[in-house]
Amino acid sequence: MTNAESQSGPGKARAGMWRFAPIAVVAAGLAFGYAMGWHKYFSLMFLAESRDSLNAYVDQNYALSLFGFGLVYALAVAFSFPAASVLTIFGGFLFGWLVGGSVVAIAATLGATALFLAARSAFGDFLRQRVKGKSAAFADGFEENAFGYLLVLRLAPIFPFFLVNIAPALFKVPLRAYVGATFLGILPGVFAYSYLGDGVDSVLTAARESGQAPSIGDLVTPKITLAFAALALVAAIPVVVRKIKRRRSA
Repeated sequence: MTNAESQSGPGKARAGMWRFAPIAVVAAGLAFGYAMGWHKYFSLMFLAESRDSLNAYVDQNYALSLFGFGLVYALAVAFSFPAASVLTIFGGFLFGWLVGGSVVAIAATLGATALFLAARSAFGDFLRQRVKGKSAAFADGFEENAFGYLLVLRLAPIFPFFLVNIAPALFKVPLRAYVGATFLGILPGVFAYSYLGDGVDSVLTAARESGQAPSIGDLVTPKITLAFAALALVAAIPVVVRKIKRRRSA
């Protein structure tokens, strides 16, 4: 056995361990954020209590506030803080639904892409090679029409945002398809929640006067939920039609 061959085993092991480094950073960042209590700031109650000071700071430092908000949003998504909906409302409240929604769409896509790459580096190839049976058939279909599947998942208000960020990493989804489907798929929800934030002032006033914490449920109506479901169904039509045509041809 040559010296190079004797070192190949440990070298491969070290390389295999390094692939978990990005996801380890994500997990450590999430744990650190909760330990520091930063999750307390991602709430409508905090917005109700701090809205005057936040509005004053934005008025005096608009460009810096916009950049800082986008950075915080991207980091929150990348580290899987469950705060996407609340932060989107923050954006609409502080910057208006159009500007706030635009910044959120870009920041959310960047943060989701970073998390996707970290998860793919750690688990993608390892788990994909072990998928068999019906799961393998589903994985093949997902990979073949990754953009369509992802678009439906993004539009449907069923699965948590962070879960949809990570799940495609278990398949061989092209980065271009992931970014495109993520950006387009989140636009309806982003602008809907930004619009809610743009008109949330009365809810925040009532919450501050009553001392009771407001929730997103106070803002989201059944009509909005049904609209998201309808968008997901429309996006699913091309995927279903393509499957039917493939079965008939087979």
